[in-house]
Amino acid sequence: MSASSSRPSYAALFLVPHARRTFVAAMTGRLSYGVVSLAMMLTTARATGSYAVAGTVMALFGAMSVFLSPARAALIDRYGARRALIPMASLYAGLLTAFAATAWRPGAPVPAIGALAVAAGACTPPLGPTMRAVWGEVVQDERLLQRAYSLDGVVEEILFVSGPLLVGAVVQAAPPAAAVALSALLVWSGTLAFVLSPVVAGVRPAAAKAAHAGRRWRGGRALAQPVVVALGVGLSLGAVDLLVMAFAGQHHHGAGVVAWVLAALSLGSALGGLLNGAVDWRTAPGVRLPLLAGALGLTLLAAGLAPGLGALTAAVACAGFFVSPALTTSYLMADAAAPPGFRTQAGAWVNTAVNAGSSGGAAGAGLLVGRLSLGLCFALSGTLALAAALVCVRNARTPRPDADAGRRAAGVARPAETDGAQLPG
Repeated sequence: MSASSSRPSYAALFLVPHARRTFVAAMTGRLSYGVVSLAMMLTTARATGSYAVAGTVMALFGAMSVFLSPARAALIDRYGARRALIPMASLYAGLLTAFAATAWRPGAPVPAIGALAVAAGACTPPLGPTMRAVWGEVVQDERLLQRAYSLDGVVEEILFVSGPLLVGAVVQAAPPAAAVALSALLVWSGTLAFVLSPVVAGVRPAAAKAAHAGRRWRGGRALAQPVVVALGVGLSLGAVDLLVMAFAGQHHHGAGVVAWVLAALSLGSALGGLLNGAVDWRTAPGVRLPLLAGALGLTLLAAGLAPGLGALTAAVACAGFFVSPALTTSYLMADAAAPPGFRTQAGAWVNTAVNAGSSGGAAGAGLLVGRLSLGLCFALSGTLALAAALVCVRNARTPRPDADAGRRAAGVARPAETDGAQLPG
């Protein structure tokens, strides 16, 4: 199945049979991820009376969710979305429901809350990588696939902005644990509707054949570029969130101002993502990727020179303009580098890199704020993205033993999928 034209638009994506239904279902499930972090943190803080405990619980939940993502994605590739996602989402939703029930009232036991959070994090369904893998399977036009990934990234950005707003609405009328229960309902219902889509059912778990033949895909050099850039983008963005808070405090602005500055970052990212997807680029993704990461780094260097809140907001919005394009290009390169049947894993590695980088960037910024000037801290955050761009350029110039992976990473159209495809490494 494919949809193409001389110049495909975003609307052409939904001419693919069942694509609209599948995309909406996946985004319903992914809205859960925009809700769950704040909901669990508020619930834990209310139940234990300790923000330190809440922070620790969320760190454990996040670590299990992020670092086990490639392993969960491997299950999707091997057994198929329907056989792997339904048990995974059911277990995850059940654990969130148990967490909500345990922490509904103050005085809940900390070990039980922590154990449920860790278990839930280990079962988080990789809906984002799976949806992108489905796009890669059903859209054969490379330009239309670029639009699919760009739209996916923009809508995800909107979900992660609207999720906390939804939590805020829930806690006006109910305990925070109700928002955790809502997150469980969203992920289970969205996942169920997603896997029941004929599009998802039609994607064969091609990795199973490779596994039975004793072959595994370990990524390879072609995956290094998108993963390194995703890590650099994550490190920079994780630091920026905390640095904006410190800037607001230093200039005697209220906490509400921080939300507006970060909203400008998200708006810039959404606009950049839409424009990136609409342009028929003549340069290959491997050429664009370091340029996008470098531009992000330079705008963050400029943010460090901002004399006031208005200038900082403008600089952060400009930085956001390169975020979604950089991540979209990373996902496209990972998809192109993956052999048939391993696309979910490839996307999951990029997803893991950006999320792990975000956590590391926030932690690093927390250690540096107060010890260094904010201008220097912003400069360091920009340097991380620039360093990722330089590593990306160096890696691109190094000859690869796998010529086919090199051609795909350089932007050459994917070869036709065959049952006997050889898997690198």
